Amino acid sequence: MSPVARLRGLKPDWLSDPKVWRTEVLAGLVVALALIPEAISFSIIAGVDPAIGLFASFTMAVTIAIVGGRRAMISAATGAVALVIAPLNREHGFGHLIAAVILAGVFQVILGALGVAKLMRFVPRSVMVGFVNSLAVLIFMAQVPEMTNVPWPVYPLIIGGLALMVSLPKITTVVPAPLVSIVILTSITVGAAIAVPTVGDKGALPSSLPVPGLPDVPFTLDTLTTIAPYAFAMALVGLMESLMTAKLVDDITDTHSNKTRESIGQGIANIVTGFFGGMGGCAMIGQTMINVKVSGARTRLSTFLAGAFLMVLCIAFGPVVSDIPMAALVAVMVMVSFATFDWHSIAPKTLKRMPAGEIAVMAITVAVVVATHNLAIGVVVGSVTAMVIFAKRVAHLAEVTAVTDPDRTTVVYRVTGELFFASSNDLVGQFNYAGDPKNVIIDLSAAHIWDASSVAALDAIETKYAQRGKTVDITGLNTPSAQLHGKLTGELTADH
Repeated sequence: MSPVARLRGLKPDWLSDPKVWRTEVLAGLVVALALIPEAISFSIIAGVDPAIGLFASFTMAVTIAIVGGRRAMISAATGAVALVIAPLNREHGFGHLIAAVILAGVFQVILGALGVAKLMRFVPRSVMVGFVNSLAVLIFMAQVPEMTNVPWPVYPLIIGGLALMVSLPKITTVVPAPLVSIVILTSITVGAAIAVPTVGDKGALPSSLPVPGLPDVPFTLDTLTTIAPYAFAMALVGLMESLMTAKLVDDITDTHSNKTRESIGQGIANIVTGFFGGMGGCAMIGQTMINVKVSGARTRLSTFLAGAFLMVLCIAFGPVVSDIPMAALVAVMVMVSFATFDWHSIAPKTLKRMPAGEIAVMAITVAVVVATHNLAIGVVVGSVTAMVIFAKRVAHLAEVTAVTDPDRTTVVYRVTGELFFASSNDLVGQFNYAGDPKNVIIDLSAAHIWDASSVAALDAIETKYAQRGKTVDITGLNTPSAQLHGKLTGELTADH
């Protein structure tokens, strides 16, 4: 391949395809518009000035576009992070909050380098479905305050926005339907002087770019011990939400992403954000869905432009953006929540075929997330529930069958299945210690020993037979089982 051809192959899609470029630019603009009220709302939750959340969304999106591992995913200030750091800001001040954001970024880089992303393979599909559905519910619930105790014109505006977004893609997909909806509804409210809540009512937009600097805190061990617990909690919540979102985008786009790079990238983005005075953040699921699912973006350009447009809109077009009715953005987010929900997962046909345990895990994940408003807690609880159900199911797969020789001098017990803490508890009670002949063979050729509990159970069986003057011969161990048994047998009680 010639050097010119090789360079062409390295060019991003948006540089070589005008259609892709247009899609990415317009997607970035729609996301930027949707980010503004969200970032302001999360700033209020964290107890900081609205500009702090907007600065965080700008630096997070721009940085992660370069260093992240999942293309087209949007990272910005989020509610989950705001909830974690709000008490720190309230009790110790803004300087400690910024220091915690930087330290959280350091923790994320370390966790990413240690391979925390590999833990994602332990998240079952039922938890993933519950995560997606609970996310859709949370997105919708977040819009409810914007639809209560508001002037009556808000409701026809929301309905009109939804109607536009449903019907326009049937006519053309050249311009994203959400962008058209926002422009038309803003034109109507401004042109007709309709008094409805606007973006400007959420808070003042920044008039200049953020300036880098160090957090205003004493650099002492006392400060470190104060911020470390909050920083570590923020790091875990941020990584969990980001990795789950990355996996969701992988499924939607049928592409693979580098989760380790994404973990480290999230840390770098938070470090940069902290030094620029932002409140930190992680992947934003709602805005990512707007970017990927609604607008059709697939490259880093849309992520970068979402952050860049955000600052341009705030600084250069602040008065215009302030006039956007909240009803237009509520309509966009309601559309996103309906598009995100996995309706197939609750269809009667699906529920009839799905095992009860899988349905329970999905329902528990949704319930915990909705109750706590924390996606990370829901995923952990759902995963633990799935593991308990799996362990209980597998525990019953270990079977013991006995065959006695015709001369009644030897009995062979054939053990089939997986031996671990749950199944090995019942193993000891499946042998006839008093009635068996002098020679006992336990054939484990169709079994596998997974843990110390199983070795301890086999030791207990040998001990019970030995007390009756009988010998036990354990045979058929595969190599890993033999190694574990050889290392631990006789060493698990104080009387060895």
